[in-house]
Amino acid sequence: MRLALTTTLLLTSLGTALPAPRAESDPSRVDPPGLDTLQALEKNPAEQKAEQERRQAEGRTKTLIDEQLRFQSDLMDASRTRSVPAEVLGDANPRIAPGPPAERELPLAIFDHEEVAIPPGTWGNGSRLKLLRLTLDADGDGRPELRRWIDRESKLQIRREEDRDYDGVTDGWSEYESGEIVSRVLDSNGDGNPDVWERYEKSRMTSREVDRDDDGVRDAFYRYEGDSLAEERHDSNNDDQIDRVIRYEQRTRVSTAEDLDTDGQMDTWTTYTDIGGEEVVTRIERDKRGEGAITSVEVFNTATGRAVLSRTHEDVNGDGEVDVISIYEEGKLVRREISDPSLVEL
Repeated sequence: MRLALTTTLLLTSLGTALPAPRAESDPSRVDPPGLDTLQALEKNPAEQKAEQERRQAEGRTKTLIDEQLRFQSDLMDASRTRSVPAEVLGDANPRIAPGPPAERELPLAIFDHEEVAIPPGTWGNGSRLKLLRLTLDADGDGRPELRRWIDRESKLQIRREEDRDYDGVTDGWSEYESGEIVSRVLDSNGDGNPDVWERYEKSRMTSREVDRDDDGVRDAFYRYEGDSLAEERHDSNNDDQIDRVIRYEQRTRVSTAEDLDTDGQMDTWTTYTDIGGEEVVTRIERDKRGEGAITSVEVFNTATGRAVLSRTHEDVNGDGEVDVISIYEEGKLVRREISDPSLVEL
């Protein structure tokens, strides 16, 4: 419903249908046509009823316009005061699985209603859908802020499209099953291209994929289990290869795997432990040759609450066996044990 058009129609109706205001004057000066109209209304119950219904309809229309004006004001306030989009994290702690995006309850009367049929395959649907499309254009610019598709039989929402930053361009697309959100796609930077893909189950996010550099390729992947983040995967150099994987247990980082030489294979694995709420390194394993085998292990002492190197095990000659062990005290080398005589010069 366009506010400007509705207001114009209402004013036109008021200008042509309402009788002119009566002047406070001598009744003998009332013009005969006006007097005849008043007398006819007094004598004709049907016309009196019609007049009453017309005034009630005008009252409802005025109430609807007032509601639209209030909603339009709220939209403008939101666009001015908005800072960080709520969907970036969903909760203060990014390791908590976000709940479904907030959806403001709006009266159905402020939407335009249209019955539509959606052909098979339009949204991945296997059959033709008979839906009710609700459209809201609160500022009357011809570019709706919100579209909702409602199943005519179940009365449940199955799709939602919205202009979240009120710039006239749709930037959010949500899909629903049994009235619950199951997926959402966002254009978070307003360039017209989707860059965030989310999945939901039982009112919790289960996965989130992001195109951080806006090149059309997803390069960050987040997986949730229950109410907590379980894993992150990143392509940090934009070569379409995952080069960093972080795993969590009970919202605490427990390990990372990294491809530091960017050859497409992981070569560094780090293990963490939780000490007083801090994630402290306990072990680092490395594949220094890029052959897919661990050739170096660094072990850390965490008794003080921080990681202090205590020893290293190395396979220097590449035979698959540890041949050099280095012992450290307070992070300083104090002893080295070498099992391969050919490495003694080290």
